[in-house]
Amino acid sequence: MKADVDEALAADKQREDEKQNAGEPTTTKDKVWHEVVSWFWVILIFVIIEGVLVQARVIPSGSMEPTVLIGDHLIVSRFGFDAGLPFTSWHIPLWRTPRRQQIIVFRAPLADQGYPDFIKRCIGVPGDHIKITDGVVYVNGIKLDEPYTRHNDLAREMPSENFPIDSAELPFNDRPEWKEEIVKNTVNGELVVPPGQYFMMGDNRDNSNDSRYWGFVPRENIIGTPVLIYMSIDAPEDVWNPGHFGERFGTYFQAIFHPGEIRWRRLFHLF
Repeated sequence: MKADVDEALAADKQREDEKQNAGEPTTTKDKVWHEVVSWFWVILIFVIIEGVLVQARVIPSGSMEPTVLIGDHLIVSRFGFDAGLPFTSWHIPLWRTPRRQQIIVFRAPLADQGYPDFIKRCIGVPGDHIKITDGVVYVNGIKLDEPYTRHNDLAREMPSENFPIDSAELPFNDRPEWKEEIVKNTVNGELVVPPGQYFMMGDNRDNSNDSRYWGFVPRENIIGTPVLIYMSIDAPEDVWNPGHFGERFGTYFQAIFHPGEIRWRRLFHLF
């Protein structure tokens, strides 16, 4: 009988030794600590990916059509552009800067609206001289080749299509001080982009709320550039606006049973 007890105790000790050698927690305290450390690494990886490497974004407007459509789901690379702490406003700009004609995600300089995130194309970098005549963009005196734009021929004579010459006729509802800044930064009929600032425009030129209406984008407002469309669903614009979680969930659920609403040919498109 005593031999059986000794054998059982020895077996238990052996199992404990094997757990310790394998790095498994043996007590409640060890198990709790093991769980805390596991979650710490999960959170740290999330912070690194979301705050420094990539973010997922959904397009709620048609200002970048036909390049980016309403309902496109994008992977945006922050690498080198910006680093921040997820779910907070804290961030710092990094070493990369936007290139001319590159698609950029940024915080629009609209304080009254809480600096919303916009996606546009970078048209002017620091030092550029910009002029728009009948919808044609000239940078530093050279016509910009823009096969990606969408225009309405009837809008060629609008103030937004003849900029900055006719800029005084534009509405400045979002940022009234931009009207004076245009005058200050216009030289010989061309808008000069100041140091550390960028001029952004949507590809859908006649339906885009962009730098023509509210001004330059500071370098510190740059978030990143899209690299991939991972999903695209044909749904109304309101579904993708912030706060419409119920409608958005319903759209995803409906797409499962109506796969025709998914724009399959746009999936995994690279920028």
